[in-house]
Amino acid sequence: MTSPQHRSVVLMFPGTGAQHPGMAAGLYEHEPVFTQAVDSVLGVLGREGGAIRADWLSKEPQVPVDADVRAAPLLFAVDYAMGRLVESWGVRPAGYLGHSMGEFAAAVLAGVFTLEDAVRLLWARVSMQRRTPAGGMLAVVAAPGELSGYLSDGVVVAAVNAPRHTVLSGPLAPLRAAEERLVADGRTCRRLRAASPYHSPALAPLVAGTERLIGGLRLAPPRVTVHSAYTTRPLSRQEALSPAFWAVQPTAPVLFWPTLDAVLRGGDRVLVEAGPAQSLSALARGHAAVRSGRSEVVPTLPPRAMGAGADRESVRTARERLTARPAAAPSGTAAAAAVAGHSGRLPVDRPAR
Repeated sequence: MTSPQHRSVVLMFPGTGAQHPGMAAGLYEHEPVFTQAVDSVLGVLGREGGAIRADWLSKEPQVPVDADVRAAPLLFAVDYAMGRLVESWGVRPAGYLGHSMGEFAAAVLAGVFTLEDAVRLLWARVSMQRRTPAGGMLAVVAAPGELSGYLSDGVVVAAVNAPRHTVLSGPLAPLRAAEERLVADGRTCRRLRAASPYHSPALAPLVAGTERLIGGLRLAPPRVTVHSAYTTRPLSRQEALSPAFWAVQPTAPVLFWPTLDAVLRGGDRVLVEAGPAQSLSALARGHAAVRSGRSEVVPTLPPRAMGAGADRESVRTARERLTARPAAAPSGTAAAAAVAGHSGRLPVDRPAR
């Protein structure tokens, strides 16, 4: 077993569905690195970015956080800013692992996309999504192979989060029908905080336009290993530079658990969740490598909205845990639940009665 001081660090970034009102807001104007990073993201969007920030910090937002025009930019901003904050403590990750949009944030931190290009691309994709059918996502306590009978009319497996945690996605009416059948069959399931059918063929109309946009950008090979949850292996140079690879992600399934398993089989790790809600932390704690103590999980934010004090305390605890180890000593330059999410956790399955 590798000693805790010599475990390599992998930053994990949650995806759509992990967002919640006020996520990480207690760090804004309190943690300078975090604040500057969020402002760098929202500043690219000009006046719209100002409206997004105002809603994020308000107790009575004009547009709810689960709307695509809020969830996508805010989740990206928080993931990116938390990654910057953790690294400002002197932590040098050996790799990044993102879930869904979290992989996009990882790609920016790894230098594949410039921040400005990434934000403009993200916003363009949000605009294109308005022309796609309404839909949603459904987490089910079951292995993917148990759900083949519920897949029809565009409902597909959107994510494999754990051995018995599968996410379905599809247009609204067929997804509702699948949910009703699952409940009737005694299956435990939960609708997720997603207003679009992410990782399903319903978003195929986005692919061509997104690929054209990315084709006009200057991409670069990753400076840090990105463990892709779309391929279950480290992002290759060819994939990083391919517009097609990034463009199809909204329609491709997220293979989080197989990717996490490959990461943990590659060595003992400190898995740091740099984002809201602790959804990936909850999943990772179920892995044998973590249960045995060979690897460990360090969340950086509370599992749900608990106020500014909880945000700051959670970050303080994470910083103390990470900077106590020689491999992640402070640089001296650091300025100043089960979650109903796309990558969230569900209760254990119970026999039908």
